[in-house]
Amino acid sequence: MNAQGSRALLVALLAVAGLAAAITTTQSTAQPASRASIKAADGTFKPESLPIRRITLYRSGVGSFERRGVIDGDATIQLRFDTDQVNDILKSMVVVDMGGGEINGVSYASKEPLAKRLASFGVDISGNPSVKELLSQLRGSKATISTPEGQVTGTILGTETRPEAQGQANNPIDIPYLNLLTPNGIKSINYRLITNVVLEDKSLNDELMMALAALAEHRADRTKAVDVSFSGQGARDVAIAYINEMPVWKTSYRLILPDARKQEGLSKDQGSPTLQGWAIVENTTDEDWKDVTLSLVSGRPVSFMMDLYEPLFVARPDVPVPTIPGVAPRIYAESSIATNALKEIAGRVAADKSEPFDRSAPKPATASLGKARREIESRAAGAGTEMRDAAEEPQLDSAAMANYAARAQAQAVESGEVFQYQLERPVTVERQRSAMLPILSTAIESRRVSIYNRADGSQYPMRGVELKNSSPLQLMPGPISVFDSGAYAGDAQIGHVAPGEKRLLAYSVDLDVNAVAKDEGTSTIQKIRIVKGSIEQIIRQVTTTGYAFRNKDKARERTIIVEHPRLDGWKLIEGKDAPTPADKTERFYRFEITVAPEKEGSLSISQEQTTLHSAGVFDFDLNWLMEQQRKGKLSEAALNAIREAGRLRGLVEDSNRRIARLEQERNEITQDQARMRENLKTVDKSSQLYTRMMTKLSDSETRLDTLAEELESARAEAQKRQQDLDAYIGSLDVE
Repeated sequence: MNAQGSRALLVALLAVAGLAAAITTTQSTAQPASRASIKAADGTFKPESLPIRRITLYRSGVGSFERRGVIDGDATIQLRFDTDQVNDILKSMVVVDMGGGEINGVSYASKEPLAKRLASFGVDISGNPSVKELLSQLRGSKATISTPEGQVTGTILGTETRPEAQGQANNPIDIPYLNLLTPNGIKSINYRLITNVVLEDKSLNDELMMALAALAEHRADRTKAVDVSFSGQGARDVAIAYINEMPVWKTSYRLILPDARKQEGLSKDQGSPTLQGWAIVENTTDEDWKDVTLSLVSGRPVSFMMDLYEPLFVARPDVPVPTIPGVAPRIYAESSIATNALKEIAGRVAADKSEPFDRSAPKPATASLGKARREIESRAAGAGTEMRDAAEEPQLDSAAMANYAARAQAQAVESGEVFQYQLERPVTVERQRSAMLPILSTAIESRRVSIYNRADGSQYPMRGVELKNSSPLQLMPGPISVFDSGAYAGDAQIGHVAPGEKRLLAYSVDLDVNAVAKDEGTSTIQKIRIVKGSIEQIIRQVTTTGYAFRNKDKARERTIIVEHPRLDGWKLIEGKDAPTPADKTERFYRFEITVAPEKEGSLSISQEQTTLHSAGVFDFDLNWLMEQQRKGKLSEAALNAIREAGRLRGLVEDSNRRIARLEQERNEITQDQARMRENLKTVDKSSQLYTRMMTKLSDSETRLDTLAEELESARAEAQKRQQDLDAYIGSLDVE
C-alpha cells in the first residue's frame, strides 16, 4: 500500500473511532513537528517526550486526547494511566507513525483478577477466611498450636464441631475443635483456647506472606504503564490518540443590556445587547495541559465502559476422558460488510476538504480595562464631573462591559454533524485545576419584556428578555447573568438554542407592574337530537380568563407577555374581538399586551370545548323537552318522535298493569281455596254448609282456569307491545 493509501485508511480508522477531527495527517515529506523528544538509554521515550497537543471535550463525559512528538529509529513510548482509565485506552487508542515506520503493537501489564491470583497461592485468602477456615485449608501440614495449657505440635487432621452445654443453657451449642495428629495420638483443641499458630512448613509461611503482599499491591496499584512500540528509520512524527473519561464541560453566559433612556416620552434602547459566553473546563488528570489546542463539542456521542483490561476466564466443563469429547474450536468467516463500510467512510472523510484555522492571521487589538476607565473618566470630565477619589469614580456601564470585556477566543467549527468551539490560541491548564475560557462575544437580538404566568403564584410579572439567537453559533445550556446599564440585574437559565431560535429569559420580579387574573365559565346546550334511540345533547363549554395589569412606572411602558395554559381538548376562540397569540409552546399560548406608563391594560382569553352527552329517551322530563323545543334546541320532529315513544311505552305499561291485576286475583283465589280446604276438614259432609263450600271451591277452580288463559294472553300482548316499543326506539334517528 502506498503512502497516500495508508493516510486514507488512517483517516477512515480515525473516523470510525470518533477521532478524525482530533488528528490531522501531514505529508511524509514534512519536517517533524518537534525535536524535543529525548530517547532514554533503554530505548524508551519519557511520557513528556510525547506531550498532549490537542484535546476535544464532549458533553457526554469523555474527552479525546492527541499526543504528538518525534521519535528516532526504533523506539518505545511509555505512557502511564490510572488503572481505571486503561479500559477506555484499550477501547479507543489510535496510533499513527507519519514517517512510514511500523507500529509493532501496544503492551501493558496484565491485570489478573484478584480472587484468581489469590487462589493461585498455597493458602487461599481470597474470601477473607477465619482462623478456622484457614486451618481447614492446611490439612496435612505440620503446626504448633499454643493454648493456655501449653503448646501442642502435630499434623492438622481437620476441624469439627461438637454440641456442648454452656452454663445454664438448656440447649447445647456447637463448639469448633481443631484435630491434630500427635506422636501421642489425636489431640482435639477448642478453637477458643488457641492463642497462636506456627506453621512448621516455611514454604507455606512464604505463600501466605506473598498472598498478603498481593493484596497490598492490588490496593496500592493506582497507575499502569502502556508501552507503544515503533520500528523504523530516522526522525519522524508520531501521534497517539485515545478517549478518556472527563468531566462535562459547562457554559456560563453574560447578557449585557444597553442603557435604557427616555426619549420623546418613550422607552428606547440605545445600542445592541451583547451576549458573552464562557466555557468551564476541568483538568482532573495528573498531567498538565500545556499549550494544547482545545475544542469543545456540543454533541453527545454514545460512550460506554467495558472491562477490557481484566482478563476474562470462562469456566470450562471438567469431563471424563474419553467419554465426552471437548468442544471443538470453530473458525468464522470474515464479514465483508465492515470492509465495505470502512471504504465508504474513508471516501467521505477524504472528500471533506475543510480548511484548518490559520493561526498566522493577525488578531484584532483588544483594549485594556485601563483604557476603558480613561475613556469613562474623560467623558465624566467633559460633563463637568470632578473625580476626587475612588468612591466617586463612575460606574462601569454596559458600553464598557460590551466593548472592552474579554474577547472571545474560540471560533465556531462544523465537524461532521456536530458543532464545536475551537480555541484560537493554545491553552494551558495545570493538573487538578480548572479554567474559564471566553468562547463567545456577539451582538444578539433581544427586547425587554415582562412575563406573566399565573402558575408562578405571584401578583407581579417577571422582568425578562425575549432573546433570538441571531448568531450562527449554537448556544449550549447554562446560566445567564444579566447586566442592565452596567449593573447586575439577575440570573436566568437557558437551554440549547440553535441559530434562529427564540427563548424567553426571566431574571427578576417586575415590582412596578401589578397583575390580576380571574376565571369564568359557561355551559350552553347547542342542540338536542335523537341518534340510534338515545337522546344526545351537544353542549358548548367556554372558559374565560381575564387578565388586568397596572403599570406603576412613570417613565417606561411595559410589553407584557402572558403565558396562558393550553387546555387539552379545548380550542382557542379567535376572531374580531378575541386576541391572537403571538406565539405558542406545547403547554402555553403567549399573548402580548403593551401598557403605557401609569396606565392599565386588560386581556380576555377564551377557550371552548364541545362535548356530547348521551341518555335514554325517557330520561328527560317531557315538559323540559318541550321548553327546549320552544328555544330551538330540539326539532318538532324529534319531539313528536319522543311523544310517540311515550305513547308506546304507555301501552306496555297498560299491559303490565293488566297482568298485575290478573296475578293478584289468582293469588287471592288460591289463598281462599287453601282456607276453604282447611275448614272442610271440620265440617260434616252431609251438611248444607259442606255442599255450599264444595260448590264455591268448584267455581273458584273454574275461575283459575280462565285466569290462566287471560294471563297467557296478557303476557303475549305485553311482550308484543314491548317489542314494538324497542323496535321503534331502536330505529329513531331524528335531528
